[in-house]
Amino acid sequence: MSSPSEVSETDSRTVTILYATETGTAQEISDRIAAQCRRIHIRAHVHNMDTYSPQELISEGLVIFSIATTGSGREPRAMTPLWNMLLRSDLPEDLFEDLSFAVFGLGDTAYEKFCWPAKLLSRRLASLGATEVYSRGEGDEQHPLGIDGAFEPWIKGLLEAFLQIFPLPTGLTVVPENSLPPPRVAIRNAESTTLRSFHEPLENDSQYHLATVSCNRRITAQEWYQDVRHFEFDFDHDIQYEAGDVAIIHPEVASADVESFLATIGFANAADDFIIIEHTLEDQSLPDHLPRMTTLRQLFTRYLDIGTVPRRSFFAMLRHFVANELEAEKIDEFLSVEGADELYDYCQQPRRTIREVLEEFRSARIPRDYIFDLFPPLRPRQFSIASSVKCRPRQVHLCVAIVVYRTRLKVPRRGVCTRYMANLRIGDKLWVGIQKGLFSLPPNNLTPIICVGPGTGVASMRAIIEERTQAGAADNTLYFGCRSAAKDQHYGTEWAHYAAEGLLTYRTAFSRDVPEGAPRRYVQDVMREDSKQLWDSLGIRGAWMFISGSANKMPAGVRSAIREAAQKEAGKTEEEAEDFLSRLEREGRLWEECWS
Repeated sequence: MSSPSEVSETDSRTVTILYATETGTAQEISDRIAAQCRRIHIRAHVHNMDTYSPQELISEGLVIFSIATTGSGREPRAMTPLWNMLLRSDLPEDLFEDLSFAVFGLGDTAYEKFCWPAKLLSRRLASLGATEVYSRGEGDEQHPLGIDGAFEPWIKGLLEAFLQIFPLPTGLTVVPENSLPPPRVAIRNAESTTLRSFHEPLENDSQYHLATVSCNRRITAQEWYQDVRHFEFDFDHDIQYEAGDVAIIHPEVASADVESFLATIGFANAADDFIIIEHTLEDQSLPDHLPRMTTLRQLFTRYLDIGTVPRRSFFAMLRHFVANELEAEKIDEFLSVEGADELYDYCQQPRRTIREVLEEFRSARIPRDYIFDLFPPLRPRQFSIASSVKCRPRQVHLCVAIVVYRTRLKVPRRGVCTRYMANLRIGDKLWVGIQKGLFSLPPNNLTPIICVGPGTGVASMRAIIEERTQAGAADNTLYFGCRSAAKDQHYGTEWAHYAAEGLLTYRTAFSRDVPEGAPRRYVQDVMREDSKQLWDSLGIRGAWMFISGSANKMPAGVRSAIREAAQKEAGKTEEEAEDFLSRLEREGRLWEECWS
């Protein structure tokens, strides 16, 4: 740990927390950092990088960064303006000599570049003269306790470092870790004179558009194990998006689950009373697009997540509200160092949900002012758009796998958002957001492109190929993989049509359609077979490549196929082949959007 830089007396009790998130986890971590800082009487100012001016960083004294990881190790979209500013070559080496900082990264070791944006950020700030006051934390979703496995020891060490930098003022003591913090909101009943019909906050966000469902069709065989749907949403006005962009869907929890949950926690009788929410703890966030006036039923249907697997921090808060001694002892066991494995076995392994936990801890009586502190936000979900607006104006298409699985609890598990979407009917209306994706197409339609999109990863590839063929570009290659040509070859008829018209080279890998005893065949295997064509496109003719799909073994296998093609077809050494792959990324010719 480096020695801290000078911090003025005026700034010694404040810290700025900046987060960059895609799914909301980095925002949750920022809330928890701010709450822990409050225990040592440090006031936190929390900002989403999406609304933070990069130029303000030069005037900060102490900053904590909470940084998620996206795609193939790229920074979240919200961080890009700040990162581009920091990468400027004309910045002096002592630019941030008055800045102290700490970084917590969020990632997944299933990805090749684990916590890469956090690593790059801490190195770049140090190279510009800033002082890292505590070593970087790296949260791993693959840890038995998830992100908490790294975050909890990291935040403890960070607070100790802060107390060395600026000791507590006379008369103040550290607030005990197990004390009940103040709630982030105050909830009061609405006066009858203020009652109004529910107002949809998404209506005021220009990112969202009201859509009508015009298609909800299963595209895998009826007897197939996986239900994949093709959705079409129609809009009554022109919308704008580009190939590679994503649609944002706000799910709703099934009414039966909400009804059961409200009864479990004792809110059923007042579930439909109008309430007014006052945000009282400004260093803690609230769900996006939260209406000021609503009902408890609406909150647990649209804004608070009762279907997620709870983190350790959930039990730490729940402990304050259980009255039964045996239940309290069980939570104490979960929260102990020795109880980490037991907590994992109870929650993570069976994917036990918050709703199911509270059905067992029935003595819990949760004050309604604390519902935003106990229950995480119900996050919107992002889906790659599977259409081109240039081909299909006023429409968005999606290709979505409906999430259903079983655990040892024997109860079918359903994804909250895909369950909601699967039940959509023709004519239903919902608000759909449009967000910039990770891809950009080559400006010249003559540039060859190679798309690698097995499974539902083919969604964004469909958008790319539609847009390219609409513009007359014919040098397009698609590598698609699935288990069975007859059962789950998404959009196979369309690809065959493009190929027949000379607009697409369509290469497939059907991993289960192989002779008995033969090895399974995946897209990376087909690419190795095509090494000559692959090198001709990427190494000679300047092709762009797009990769989308599961982050399991596919992305690493595709990259390995590129390196092998460079060695086999161009005689490059292993090191030169790796340099070639890195150059593709630097030049913006290799794009990856994968998930675990």
